[in-house]
Amino acid sequence: MAQSARERARPRLPRVPALAVLAHHLVGYRRTWRAGIFSSFLLPVLTVLGFGVGVGSYIDQGIDGVSYLDWIVPGLIASTALQTAVSESTWPVFGNFQWVRTYVAQSAAPLRVGDILGGHLAFVVFRVVTTVAAFLLVTALFGALRSPWALAALPVTALLGLAVAAPTFAYASVVSVDSWLAMLLRFAVIPMTLFAGVFFPVESLPLALRWLAYATPLWHGVDLCRAAALGVAPQWSVAGHLLYLAAWAVGGWLLARRAFRRRLVV
Repeated sequence: MAQSARERARPRLPRVPALAVLAHHLVGYRRTWRAGIFSSFLLPVLTVLGFGVGVGSYIDQGIDGVSYLDWIVPGLIASTALQTAVSESTWPVFGNFQWVRTYVAQSAAPLRVGDILGGHLAFVVFRVVTTVAAFLLVTALFGALRSPWALAALPVTALLGLAVAAPTFAYASVVSVDSWLAMLLRFAVIPMTLFAGVFFPVESLPLALRWLAYATPLWHGVDLCRAAALGVAPQWSVAGHLLYLAAWAVGGWLLARRAFRRRLVV
């Protein structure tokens, strides 16, 4: 009788155990969201004023028949999703292995590797979507969204965030020191942000660099966000963009699950 009472009192995992991991990260975020929400609104204001209004004042003809502010805002939305996904997938993942060892504690509970990975990735997608929502709100106040289809940027950036976060999880789980995470930012994230069509058309690049830009997940997110915000067709097919981003997400998931399993399963 006493044993059955203890079993009833013990909290049970939800039917989808990854939701318990997501809840863990949301509880931690509840203590820090105020600082994050401030930066979520301040960053788009500064970038719109600096690039869209400041630099745009020197570009009289605009790009593709629209003002530079309207043209650059969708690229900034996609790059913000990229940067949010990477920032939530580098040191937090590395720290959960090396410093606070949260993953080790979770693996000692009745949680599988896929639950731990899936719950944390779900939190990263949550952070991407909320950050992009704040960006959309600010840019709408500036009148930089030309089409109601701009709301499609939310699911697009969620997929983009997952396509970036999953392989970053795999990378952060195998590096031995955190200086390798700074190398990822320096040699992957920054070049991708500069040359994947955020600030100028990819077509102005030499052919070799143009195809490197096409290979990045960011360019596909930029093209979809720009098409949605401007109410025009993307340069490539919508299905092709989505399938390419999904391939990055699935490939990153498989790599991350393998890396997590090697470190957590004895």
